[in-house]
Amino acid sequence: MGLRRRVCRTVIAGTLWPEVTEEHARGSLRTALWKLPRTDPALIRRGGGSLMISPSLGVDVHDLTDTALAVVKGREPPGVRQPLGALTGDDLLPGWDEEWVLVERERVRQLRLHALDALAEALTLQGKPALALEAAWESVRREPLRESAHRAVVTAHLAEGNLYEALRHYEAFRRLLNEELGVEPTSRFAGMLARAGALRTTDSRRERVPLPDWR
Repeated sequence: MGLRRRVCRTVIAGTLWPEVTEEHARGSLRTALWKLPRTDPALIRRGGGSLMISPSLGVDVHDLTDTALAVVKGREPPGVRQPLGALTGDDLLPGWDEEWVLVERERVRQLRLHALDALAEALTLQGKPALALEAAWESVRREPLRESAHRAVVTAHLAEGNLYEALRHYEAFRRLLNEELGVEPTSRFAGMLARAGALRTTDSRRERVPLPDWR
């Protein structure tokens, strides 16, 4: 319910008590609601056949998704001074393996990754490459084989004029991708280095650089 803000009573009862009859599950839900602490405003609000959490009750995943959506849309996140801090943290409900959790966890994970990539790009355009690298590396740590995150790292290096660092990172990612998946980076990625004069795409004798541990 905290994830979806408003949920049908029957759905909640069936999720929490899946191995009993619907009538028994609804009865267990009524008992659980009755045992909740009496607060003003109430923690759980009732509306028809649905239940909603109180607007005064903070939910961390809502803060994360609201920030991520704002960043992806190119807007200022509401009430957030440092978006990068709001985009870090653990995955959703680690250790839970219920199907509905897996779906929600992947949705939030993908949204977070897109937001980190977008934030890195925005910070680079704002002339803040160091902060852009922080956002890009957070994305890399979460998914080492995601090319867009590595492109963000290289873009920040190029913005500072650090051609060697850009090339070093590209070559390390190229080797990682080849070792793990047997494929090469996209022509778009190689083209970034070629346009910057840091990579000759026809040269097969590339420098062997240390491979960072991103996994």
